Formats: sequence, C-alpha cells, structure tokens
Amino acid sequence: MVRSLTLMSAVLCVCLSAATGAGADPADDVQAAYSAWDAAFNAGDAKAVAAFYGQDAIFLPATHDVIKGPDGVEKFFGGLFDMGVTGHKLELIEAHGDDDMLVGTAKWSATGKDASGAEQPWGGVATHVFEKQDDGSLKLRVHTFN
Repeated sequence: MVRSLTLMSAVLCVCLSAATGAGADPADDVQAAYSAWDAAFNAGDAKAVAAFYGQDAIFLPATHDVIKGPDGVEKFFGGLFDMGVTGHKLELIEAHGDDDMLVGTAKWSATGKDASGAEQPWGGVATHVFEKQDDGSLKLRVHTFN
C-alpha cells in the first residue's frame, strides 16, 4: 500500500512537472510523460495510470471500446494487470505541439499471455493527445492504440 501511494505521488509529480515552457522541445515533454506513464504501468498500478488522463479524456483501445474518463481507464488497465500484462514501453516516434496541446506518436511493447498462459510479446503503435492544464501539467485528452 505504501509502495502504491509512493509511486502515485511520484507519477503525479512527474505529470505536474511535464509542462511545456517557451521554446521547449515537445519531444522532451512527451518523452517525460511516456516514461512516467510506463513507470505507473510497470508497477501494476491502474489508479496511477488513470491519473494521467483528464476528466474528459477519451481512450480508444484496440478492443474498439470507447472509454471515457479516468475511472474507465483505471478499470481497463486493472483488467490488463489482472491478466498478467507487464513490461510496457513507449518509444517515441514523433511529437509536435504548442502551448496548449501536444501530440505524440509511439511504438509500444509489453509482455502478455497467449491462450495457454505462456508469455508472448505484444506491440503496436499509439497516438496520444496531451492538454496542458492551468497548473502547467499535462493530461491525456485522447489515447488510442492498436
């Protein structure tokens, strides 16, 4: 429990500090957000993952579901963690943005399980739209992957 709370605090601090300043390289900000997101995922903490999403976020996973808001995101990733998915990594392809919004594209990989329960590599590509919050933090507004 203490580990989860410590991780959640660290994730929120990184999320809060991932602000875009004048002249900042969007790739640096997106990469920082990706690293923090991966850390939350790899800790198996669905609540910490959901903290990266704004209240009006839309999450479009490969299941073709339309999931809205942090509560839905938490439920989705909790299900993945219950299935034993681990080792998530986002590799930045490209990032663009301005003072209000950043868009990042990435290759993603993780370790899942096949029908017999044996580990197998998973992967694909993802698109992330981050909105800069009034406090300077970044929150995901749109996240989709295949």
